[in-house]
Amino acid sequence: METLWSDFLNSEWHDWKGSGYSEDRLGQEKWQTYYLNQWQLKAQVPVDEETVGVMREFRSRLHDMSVRCVAGGVITAEDVEDLNRILDLGPVKRMVKMEAGELGIGFVPVREDWQQVMAEVAAGFLRSLIDGERGRIRICDNPDCRWVFYDDTRNRTKKYCDDKMCGNLMKVRRFRAKKKQEQNRAPDSKEDK
Repeated sequence: METLWSDFLNSEWHDWKGSGYSEDRLGQEKWQTYYLNQWQLKAQVPVDEETVGVMREFRSRLHDMSVRCVAGGVITAEDVEDLNRILDLGPVKRMVKMEAGELGIGFVPVREDWQQVMAEVAAGFLRSLIDGERGRIRICDNPDCRWVFYDDTRNRTKKYCDDKMCGNLMKVRRFRAKKKQEQNRAPDSKEDK
């Protein structure tokens, strides 16, 4: 399942098929437009290079935190400082909202820029941690992919970001490796005669 924060992390794309090709989409106008539309956020496109640099730094720190969570590690005091610094960039105002006759409190962004977007990304990541969903953060088992994703399955055993793409690819790779190993172990039929 894609989340606001995992989609942001995965803007550093790696060819899941194994060619070794990777692409940093964060600075691409096409990706920026997609991301804003996908998550119903507002900011100026294209992003200036200075802001892209800040976003890359944040993405790297957030990726490190995600990897640590997957490995069972903890969020450090330094991580908390980094996240608070990003959250400070995106102030919100509280508003009463009514959905299906139920009252609630909504948070409306004060600004419409990429700093606000990064604050929303940080808040989404924190919501996953605070809601006790740290164990659902995963990194795709396809070593060529490295996609960070949120495991929304009931039993929390999802291994691949996409079972049809990375899952099938890894299944084929395991099958071929097993066949090759069997062929290497099989006695030469001419020598047996």
